[in-house]
Amino acid sequence: MSDLPIAPPVEDAPQTDTDEGGTTDRLGELLPYFGERPPHAQPDWLLVHAMDLDAQGVSRRADGKVIFIDGALPYEWVSANTYRRKNNWEAATLTAVHRESSQRVRPACPHFGLHAGACGGCKMQHLHPDAQVAMKQRVLEDNLWHLGKCRAGIMLSPIHGPDWGYRWRARLSVRHVIKKGEVLIGFHERKSRYIADMRSCAILPPHVSALLLPLRALVAGMEARDTCPQIELACGDGVTALVLRHLEPLSEADLARLHAFAREHADAGVQWWLQPKGPDTVHCISPDTPTLSYSLPEFGITMPFRPTDFTQVNPHINRVLVSRALQWLDVQRHERIIDWFCGLGNFTLPIATRAREVLGIEGSEALVQRSRENHAANQPNAHGHALAPTRFVARNLFEMTPAMLVADGASDKWLVDPPREGAFALVKALADIHQQRLGREVEGESSYVAPAEWQPPQRIVYVSCNPATLARDAGLLVHQAGYVLRAAGVVNMFPHTAHVESMAVFERADASQSRIPQAIESVAGA
Repeated sequence: MSDLPIAPPVEDAPQTDTDEGGTTDRLGELLPYFGERPPHAQPDWLLVHAMDLDAQGVSRRADGKVIFIDGALPYEWVSANTYRRKNNWEAATLTAVHRESSQRVRPACPHFGLHAGACGGCKMQHLHPDAQVAMKQRVLEDNLWHLGKCRAGIMLSPIHGPDWGYRWRARLSVRHVIKKGEVLIGFHERKSRYIADMRSCAILPPHVSALLLPLRALVAGMEARDTCPQIELACGDGVTALVLRHLEPLSEADLARLHAFAREHADAGVQWWLQPKGPDTVHCISPDTPTLSYSLPEFGITMPFRPTDFTQVNPHINRVLVSRALQWLDVQRHERIIDWFCGLGNFTLPIATRAREVLGIEGSEALVQRSRENHAANQPNAHGHALAPTRFVARNLFEMTPAMLVADGASDKWLVDPPREGAFALVKALADIHQQRLGREVEGESSYVAPAEWQPPQRIVYVSCNPATLARDAGLLVHQAGYVLRAAGVVNMFPHTAHVESMAVFERADASQSRIPQAIESVAGA
């Protein structure tokens, strides 16, 4: 399954050769690799030879034209109905599978599929979970090579966990459909602005899935049913926070309905929050309820958070993610560590259980304040140990310069966990300092001369939610900043979606290699 083919972008796809007689039969070239044409095959049948990054099957007509097919899997012979045509590609929907892939499985959710009204929350329930992970691993490898021009010394075993009931955070749309006389709550339909008629959800925790129909009945009975467009879900340990977005003030009667709903579903830990305007207006209206939080038991850390704060969607994977990141970082008691894009301190506080000193840097002043509060709340941690001295500062990390980098002081190691945009400015500042020390010319603010006593980190663990920006930053680190990409692997944070999370370990090219291979190889694949 590690050989699951991933299609390149259309503009990078191999072009069909031509001669005086016309086009070469591209389909004929593919057949030796994917099996013989079925003897009863019709002329319009298509052989699917790859899957693209949006989980669509990819085929080619005999003339070489690319066809993207919703619902098709590699190695299948299918029929499809084209709904969009361009000069060099078409988009189509699967109409029949004539020869199935061995990796095709029955979707667990009745709302998944290609039928009218199908939910668009998942894209790959029809593909075996192991094959999904293999596809994501290939996506990571392909991005590192094609965009970053680098390969990892070791491809790590994928981090994966429960395939179902994992999504502890979600944004559910709400709409009162007058023509149907009912309220819909859930994700949008596949490729549509309409809300799917969801009565259950296999990727939400079972107790939240069981709340979907009661929530629909609740909103349908409210006076504000037409002015409540969204319910944001955030689960913690024992708490299910529901944030109701409302465009008009709620009546006393509606508030009473919310409180009654929370009492009725106390076993699910329901806690109501209201959001009348922007995110800063979110407030809890459920008195005497537990604090919304999640735990990292290995480190004795409990992380309080607000339902609109950024936290990882999948708590099961997050615990492994933090543990594995610290294992690869190999934090020592004498070391100073910087956690870039630290957020609420998801990595910072665990690092503080092992390091001498920690610096957490985040772009949002509000999150920095929350991080300080979380550090204080865990001092000491649940194991009775004091956390290392930790400082949190707010800084725009998308405008980093070499001078700003040096001002934060030298550190032994970095943990970098950026948003989808990646950490280009941070990595470029590091690369500019390295290039200058090699005697190469750099311009503008990058020409700042770093003092000799400032040294770059010996090791960087980079946690990514976008393989393309990771690959871009990896290229800078490897080719311009003096690092080696020691290891990389995927983190299956979002099963049944095409979303790819990953981690990579970089080490200075002149660093000692006595420790890190042992830490990495213990969790690496064969």
